[in-house]
Amino acid sequence: MIVLNLKTYDLTIQNALLFTDVAGEVQADTGLRIIVCPPSPYLREAAERFSGVFAQHVDAEPPGAFTGSIPVEMLKAAKVKGSLVNHSERRLSPERIKATVERLHSNGLESLVCAATTNEAASIAHLSPVFIAVEPPELIGSGVSVSKSKPEIVINSVKAVKDINPKITVLCGAGVSDKHDVKKALELGSEGVLLASAFVKAKDPKAFLADLASSF
Repeated sequence: MIVLNLKTYDLTIQNALLFTDVAGEVQADTGLRIIVCPPSPYLREAAERFSGVFAQHVDAEPPGAFTGSIPVEMLKAAKVKGSLVNHSERRLSPERIKATVERLHSNGLESLVCAATTNEAASIAHLSPVFIAVEPPELIGSGVSVSKSKPEIVINSVKAVKDINPKITVLCGAGVSDKHDVKKALELGSEGVLLASAFVKAKDPKAFLADLASSF
């Protein structure tokens, strides 16, 4: 499984729907599940083009007088399948993580919760999200993969999460740059990867993503 967080790079603003199409094409070619997370203004159109669209963030508030909020119901209406939660660039309190995961699940959407450490991953596992992605924040965007520089975090996090809830899919992220990083992550027990800049800034995003997918 590959999760592509498009963030809000200049290239994302220019090519968010192109990146979405690329994800759909590679998924169709390989059969590997791919999730793409465009910025919120592109979610509805992206979801019309590809079935694997997640939001980058969603709020726990219900529809109502909450200016600037993104309620789960808004994602559902746009046919978005789920959301990232607690990314290191959009951290939430434990209470907010719990409330957000519960609202996603009660509306039939999937949750992908990010954790900065093994201890945080274990704590989040008690909330039973669909996915947990372990991402040491200091490695995000560094080009130095967690699977190579801090393999013990991947190994320990997978074990900690699976001991609490074996149904949770555990991913790793931060610095994932090529298929060798992906292969190493899988060897360590990760069931997929979460990445951003390496895909968005690739000279040929489709060839890059297909190369990553070949590691599975």
